[in-house]
Amino acid sequence: MEIQAVAVVGTKKSGKTTTMENLVRELTKKGYKVAAIKHVSEPEFTIDTPGKDTWRFAQSGARTIVSVAAKEVATIEKVSLDSVKTEQLLGKCKGNDIVFVEGFKKRLSRGDIPKIVVVKSREEAESAIGLYKPILAFSGPYNTGGIHSNVPYVDALRNAQKLSELIEEKVLKR
Repeated sequence: MEIQAVAVVGTKKSGKTTTMENLVRELTKKGYKVAAIKHVSEPEFTIDTPGKDTWRFAQSGARTIVSVAAKEVATIEKVSLDSVKTEQLLGKCKGNDIVFVEGFKKRLSRGDIPKIVVVKSREEAESAIGLYKPILAFSGPYNTGGIHSNVPYVDALRNAQKLSELIEEKVLKR
């Protein structure tokens, strides 16, 4: 079965993370298995901790490091983002009903993954109409109701349930 995904895109500090948190919470409450992928734009970011064993393995040249604890398994892969395809990232989330992807706005702007575009202004919303395809919904601080578009606006902060129902209907087809 193909992995179902929804991208949550928008400018910095627009509410993408909060939108995803609310959607993950709503769909998890309904019994869905939900995964999340987050793009970190800081070039030197690492999830690892300098000095820890996993960091030392990476410093020694290990390309893949798997850390296993009683309630968590983490994999760190030392790769260039350009060498990783979107399908590979989604494949890491097999076994889930839906994957939410935060960010990757350039990579995912025209792909077939439906997008929730989180906007702070009319200008951002109007720009998004030409930039992103397909758009499932707008959300965020700016209500796009006044823009001539067939894309619905759903406030994920006040009505995450309605946005989760739209995802069920259009993406999960349930």
